[in-house]
Amino acid sequence: MLTSLQNPLVKEIRKLHAAKERHEKQMFLLEGTHLVSEACAVGYPLETVCYTPQWQERYPELWQEVSQSALRDQIVSPEVLKAIATTVQPDGVVAVAKRLQMPFPTVPTSLALGLETIQDPGNLGTIIRTAAAAGATGLWVSADSVDLDHPKVLRASAGQWFRLPMAAGENLKSLVQSCQQQGMQAIATVPDAKLTYWEIDWNQPGLILLGNEGAGLSADLVALADRQVRIPLSPGVESLNVAIAAALILYEARRQRQRREF
Repeated sequence: MLTSLQNPLVKEIRKLHAAKERHEKQMFLLEGTHLVSEACAVGYPLETVCYTPQWQERYPELWQEVSQSALRDQIVSPEVLKAIATTVQPDGVVAVAKRLQMPFPTVPTSLALGLETIQDPGNLGTIIRTAAAAGATGLWVSADSVDLDHPKVLRASAGQWFRLPMAAGENLKSLVQSCQQQGMQAIATVPDAKLTYWEIDWNQPGLILLGNEGAGLSADLVALADRQVRIPLSPGVESLNVAIAAALILYEARRQRQRREF
């Protein structure tokens, strides 16, 4: 059992708490039983898995799976596990995985999201989780958004991170134009639009454009969109959380499409 906080493995894993190190090493962290289980379910390769004896006893089948599939599995003390985790109360397992080339969503796609300069990892993870649940088929984020594999993004996605095609792109304008050329409607969310989000025909292939938590979408992306929509708000309410906005629009699209099926 690994018990020393000065062990080289512990030091290397702790470095991955920083975005700069994750980028340089092309590695990221998976924390918690649920994320590790979801990674195994889809065959995502794991480099190193660290776990406590208590976790090994509690999840014998998952332990067998990770011990056979990971390049290295290591029993560690609870103190070491807590040191390598980013969460305050880790549940007994932390894995290190390689950054693979994310599967780029196919264009045209039925329903996708284009996210510009999303900064909060909880928001991005929630959007990923909601998009997968609502049946979206792809998600793009601008390069200046929070990392797709930020630990909080992964946790907030509740494992759906592994099940939604997504990618980070340098140029969302080019993405929008490419989608439009292949038959998708680009729908921008802006607070002063004339149309509400339920007045759009979501039975057509669509790209939902959502912007930064504070500034919203850039003028360039708004100008490119085929339609602009708003979410009606009561007087005195300036805006909604971007993840909530995404959920409302995604489920309106799902509602319209299900109605067509019956």
